[in-house]
Amino acid sequence: MAQVQAKPGVPASRIAREPASVTSLAQPTPQSNPDPSLNGVEMTGAEAIIRSLENAGATDVFGLPGGAILPTYDPLMDSTRLRHILVRHEQGAGHAAQGYAHATGKVGVCIATSGPGATNLVTPIADANMDSIPLVAITGQVGASMIGTDAFQEADIVGITAPITKHNVLVTDAADIPRAIAEAFYIASHGRPGPVLVDIAKSAQQATTTFQWPGRIELPGFNSGARPHHKTVQEAARLLATARRPVLYVGGGVIRSGASAGLRKLTDLSGAAVVTTLMARGALPDSHPQNLGMPGMHGTVPAVAAMQKADLIVALGARFDDRVTGALSSFAPHATIVHADIDPAEIGKNRAVDVPIVGDLKEVFEALVPALAEEHVKHGKPDLEAWWAQLDDWRTTYALGYTPTKDGLSSPQHVIQRLGQLNDPEQTIYVAGVGQHQMWASQFIKYEHPNTWINSGGLGTMGFSVPAAMGAQVGMPDKQVWAIDGDGCFQMTNQELVTCAINEIPIKVAIVNNSSLGMVRQWQTLFYNERYSNTDLHTGHGTRRVPDFVKLADAMGCVGLRCESDADVDATIKRANEIDDQPVVVDFTVSRDAMVWPMVAAGKSNDEIQYAHGIAPQWDRED
Repeated sequence: MAQVQAKPGVPASRIAREPASVTSLAQPTPQSNPDPSLNGVEMTGAEAIIRSLENAGATDVFGLPGGAILPTYDPLMDSTRLRHILVRHEQGAGHAAQGYAHATGKVGVCIATSGPGATNLVTPIADANMDSIPLVAITGQVGASMIGTDAFQEADIVGITAPITKHNVLVTDAADIPRAIAEAFYIASHGRPGPVLVDIAKSAQQATTTFQWPGRIELPGFNSGARPHHKTVQEAARLLATARRPVLYVGGGVIRSGASAGLRKLTDLSGAAVVTTLMARGALPDSHPQNLGMPGMHGTVPAVAAMQKADLIVALGARFDDRVTGALSSFAPHATIVHADIDPAEIGKNRAVDVPIVGDLKEVFEALVPALAEEHVKHGKPDLEAWWAQLDDWRTTYALGYTPTKDGLSSPQHVIQRLGQLNDPEQTIYVAGVGQHQMWASQFIKYEHPNTWINSGGLGTMGFSVPAAMGAQVGMPDKQVWAIDGDGCFQMTNQELVTCAINEIPIKVAIVNNSSLGMVRQWQTLFYNERYSNTDLHTGHGTRRVPDFVKLADAMGCVGLRCESDADVDATIKRANEIDDQPVVVDFTVSRDAMVWPMVAAGKSNDEIQYAHGIAPQWDRED
């Protein structure tokens, strides 16, 4: 079955001492609820798909029927345990399953037919793969005898998705359906989470089989997460106990593993500075005094400077992404690197590592916190007073902020900041699209809890926000879900608002409408001599609004609101929050000239960060 291969560039010597598990046991997923009375019952393959999804613990699925998956949609109609949400586009089904998985921690499920239905799932599958989201995609395929004949709506979706799935499989025998789906849920949710695709021939769906749910799953070679090695944990603890400029570099793996409590313990005990990446916002409360915010291309100056000046970086579920490191050759030049990750292929992939720790971060923290306490007994607690004096000076001097707009329109930063301030951080989930509004949402909203910030990080998928917010709302119906979107992103997937209206999924959408492809326009301003080639969207600046988002919202069964001045921002947000029985779309008309700062230009060293346009922070870059 699933064969795990190391990625190129990973030194085998660095991971050999961390043994991989070879057998996974009994229950396929923590959410599973198998019905033993089904074993031995004759049914069609289509019925087996539905019963298998129920056994695996799925309760909500997002999909769109078509010819090759049609046999499965018939027994789906009779299921009392599955809620199917009919989307308007398969991409919406995939992103909704992602949002559901991110918000709940459970496996998200999407269903599509063959050919174009399946290929419309490629983007969300790739997105889930980059951001380690547990996702199971069920796709129909043409009948087994027709595979390879270029039959109507045939596409080799297994071949297409091979590079972007954790595992995928084509099922042509109805008897194999229960095991294939059980394994899919297990693989998606164990070890480093990720997407799994199960492609099922129409002939297998129509055939009769005897249902048999596997009581035990055998996956030789599958790494479900080795226990962290004692010696590497002890060495990491020794380094943390003796470093003078330590930084905990926290990535999305802390969120995925549900390890925020362990991170808090390590943070408090170590006294180290903490930076939380785009995918890790909320892993440690922003209010924690040791949290310097987000590092990287649009990170805070203190976070970027701390990593550049650190003598020790402990990377926790992070992957040394280029958006964090800038030019890798100049990243953190003086730092010893400890890297803890559940995926051994990430260790040493981008940055050479001095101390590798392979394991689930919950277990890493369980071992590292007491080991650090022991090292404090041996060495005493490190003197970090000078380090924190420098960090606090950077925090004071280079605090996040923004300047008033020159055109009199609202500042997008102000709109987003007020969204955060007027909503309960414990009861609100924010889901962003991709671009300037995504960066501002990561900067100006304070995140106090994990799983309250959802966005497309690694793939950077425009159009992510609305369907992902829909999925998050389905998974967490008692939470308030705000989708923060740009006018460009919104026009890619807003049809899912129809899905929300019909299914009474009351998400709220804040369109940060600068009438532009904002991030592209920012780059054109900075690097292309203000030559604005094909970035004007005509959605709000001028006499015509094409489209008029308020009218569009109304046409789709939602409440449409518009806000055109700072004076109305608070009242508009409060009005949107009062509506809880249908989706709300708010068109915030903002300045198109606002830019995201700080910024490290692509390919440049983090030492070249700009605090604002033409302003570089002044710190001693020579030790």
